[in-house]
Parts: sequence; C-alpha cells; structure tokens
Amino acid sequence: MGSVPVLTNIVMRTVSLYAAANSYRMRTMSAESPLTEITTCPRCGKSPLTEAAGALQCKACKVEYPSIGGIPWLFAEPDASLGEWRNRLHFALQQLSNEAAGIKAELQNDGLIDLTRQRLEQQLDAIDQHRNALRKILAPIDIQSSQASYESYLALRTRLPSDHGIATYYANIHRDWSWGDTENAASLEQIKNCAGDVELGKTLVLGAGAGRLSYDIHMQMETELCVAIDFNPLLMLVAKSMAQGDQLELYEFPLAPKRAEDFAVLRKLAAPAAVRDQFHLVLGDVLRPPFAAASFDTIVTPWIIDIVGDDLPFQAARINNLLKPEGRWLNFGSLAFNHADKARCYSAEETLVHVEKAGFAPATVNEVTIPYMCSPASRHGRQETVFSFSATKQSDVKAPPRHKALPDWIVTGKDPVPALQAFRTQAVSTQVYAFIMSLIDGKRTIADMAKILEQQKLMTTDEAIPAIRNFMTRMYDDAQKGKSL
Repeated sequence: MGSVPVLTNIVMRTVSLYAAANSYRMRTMSAESPLTEITTCPRCGKSPLTEAAGALQCKACKVEYPSIGGIPWLFAEPDASLGEWRNRLHFALQQLSNEAAGIKAELQNDGLIDLTRQRLEQQLDAIDQHRNALRKILAPIDIQSSQASYESYLALRTRLPSDHGIATYYANIHRDWSWGDTENAASLEQIKNCAGDVELGKTLVLGAGAGRLSYDIHMQMETELCVAIDFNPLLMLVAKSMAQGDQLELYEFPLAPKRAEDFAVLRKLAAPAAVRDQFHLVLGDVLRPPFAAASFDTIVTPWIIDIVGDDLPFQAARINNLLKPEGRWLNFGSLAFNHADKARCYSAEETLVHVEKAGFAPATVNEVTIPYMCSPASRHGRQETVFSFSATKQSDVKAPPRHKALPDWIVTGKDPVPALQAFRTQAVSTQVYAFIMSLIDGKRTIADMAKILEQQKLMTTDEAIPAIRNFMTRMYDDAQKGKSL
C-alpha cells in the first residue's frame, strides 16, 4: 500500500470529537482571541474581519469565513475551497476502494506464500479502517454544503496545488509527534540560533504543516502570540489535537520498511504538554495570507520558500509587508527551487540578494546538516544541509500584486484564449492520440495501426511503430497504477 496512512478505530473516535472539544486551549474564535485584530479579508485583502456567530466575516465583501473543526477557514473563496477539498476527499475514498478491490483480487491467488497473504490481509484491513477514518477526521469539511456562487469561481486564482491531497506530507505527522525528537530539536535549535537574544513577539509561521515547529517555538521561545497557517486540513486538525493535549494512535506506513513488521507501525502521537495560551491555527493560503500589514514582529518560513508557486521576490515583499518596522524574517529549510523557469531556481547567493532588495538588511546565514525524515522503521531518510537566515526589516517596500494561480482568461472566461505554441503542439498530439485510441478494437496490432497512420499521411510506418508503442506503454502503465490507487 506504499505510504497510504492508516488510522485506528481509536483515532476515529477521538478525532470525531474535534468540533465539540470544550477543552480547546487555543480559543481561536473566543472573545479573548486577537485574530480579529490582525486578520484581513483574504478576498479583498483590505477590510478587517469581524466575528459573528462563531465565524469571521468581511462586511465589505459580504463573505463569511467559517470555523472548520474550531480552526478559521480563511481562503479567498471559502465555499469553493471547501468544495475542492471535499472533491479531493471523495476522490481519495474512491482510490482506497479501488486499492482494496485490487488486493482482494490478489488474495484469490492460491500460489501466495503465507507471509505474503498475511501482509495483504493486513493491508486490506488497514485500507478499510483508513477509508472510514477519513470520513470522520475530515467531517467538518462537509458541513459547508451550500452551492458556490459565480463569484466563487474566482477561487481559481488561489487554487490548491494539483499534486497536493488530503494525505500529502502525512509522514510529517509522525515525525512531528512521534519519533522525530532528534530532528525536531535540531530544527528548533536553528530557529534559536537565528533569533539570538531578541524576543520574537507576535510570530507568524507560514506553512506550518503538522505544527510541531510552531508549537516548540511558542512553548520554548516565549512568543507573545504565535499564529500557524497551512492549507492542509488533515495536518491542521492533527496539530490542533496535539496542541490541546490529546493523544492519538495512528499507523505509519514507511516508504521503505526495514522488516515485515514495519509495513504498518502503530504510533502513539502526543505533544509534551498542552500548548500555552495565545497559540492559534489558521487554514488558508500562504500566498494570500489573511493578515493585516505590519501585524507581526517575526515571520518564520520553514521549508516553504522554494516549493510554493510564487516567485521569491514576491514572497519576500509580501513578508516585508506583514512585518512591523524592524521585524524579522527567520527562514529555515532547504533551497531546492524547481520552477519551470530556470531563472527562478535561485542559488543561496541569489536568494540573499532578493531578500535585501525586498527591504531587509543583509541577512545572517547559518547552514548546518541535520537529520531529515529518518523514521526508525524505514530505510529511507537522509541528512539535509538546511539554509537558515535571519533578516531584519529595514524599510517598507511596495506590496506585491495579489497572487493569481491562473490567468483571467481561464478564471472569468471572458477574454480570448491565447494561441500559445504549447497549445498548438498539444492539439496535434491530442488528435494523433485520439486517433490511435479509436483504432483499438481488440483485433488490430501495433503494426496494423502504424500502416493506417501512414495511409492517413500522419507519419511513416517506421515512425509510427515506436510512437504507438510508447503511447501504449504509457497507457498500460497508467492502467496498472490505477489498480493500486
């Protein structure tokens, strides 16, 4: 089953109580919460949010931002983003059903050795538990079932990354709250080294994941306030449970198990203690952070600046805008930019130049090698040389343009679709592939199809045979992968 996470019945019962937990120490939506003082509408980016009936709202936009399991849902288009996560949840459940069906079919093979049969039966049982668990742990997402308005299509401007699903970075949950003490301590030490003796004050963590670093910063560095934002509801709901002092039992499924018993390892997850007051979780988009300008003394960016879709200069300017005068930006993590534009795949030296150009004083850099994702049950894991820096805001810079994940001609549908060369090339390929698919009748061979392509003057037989074979190979591989989804 690979890295598919499995949750026990105990966990399912525990997480289903999230929304009703009366002991939630963070008081995110209580009268004592300062979120209304620092948040702004993620849609218009201007109006402050007010609290009403347990939710935050923008009076200017007339949009209500609900609380999901006790965590504010501050996406630019809350209805559409909830719908997208709901679709991803349903798709994940379908994938699990397909995988279970595939394992059941494999178990019909009388030639399986006993150990293989035992492993498959364990995986099949785990998938059933996981599918039921997902329905419960993410139940709050289905609360908002109203039909999205036309305006909600603007959510395409802040769409979720297509390669991120409910269980993306699931392994981080175990690293954060089970076996990762060595890495967690090394990570916090880097933040302490960057911070020095200066107090962090009001702190924002962008891309907080499962929340351990944010928790450690708040508990051990005496922040006045700590706000942790991430877009993944599974990670945030687990972070909430840990912060309020709950204990969970979740299965870890290492990518490369060391022994047979390591294919599924039941882990106990817990924080050292319930988090102290003034710790807040927010579900939202780090590229359109729902916070007012000059709200924070410190902003921490852990493992985030090189993986988001926005160009670094825009990120740096956005961080500058959120910081108070002489506020500090603490970065921690890898530098592995992977943009299609090679000019945006910055080196460490280029990164520091862009930080300075965004209104920061020359940064203090610290590079050290620490363990990364070294599960005791997995053969995977590595040593990572992290790139940490501390940069103090020296001057204000112009706020960057509002992030758009897609151009207006896609979002509104009112502008002409540009005749891009890439579209033209894809159109030709699509026509050829569609024609090849139409030739599949259970009788024709690849050679037969190649002759037809030559008759249609699409390509010669010699050219067509390897082209068709490559296409069929991809189709076959996709079909095999579909069995394991």
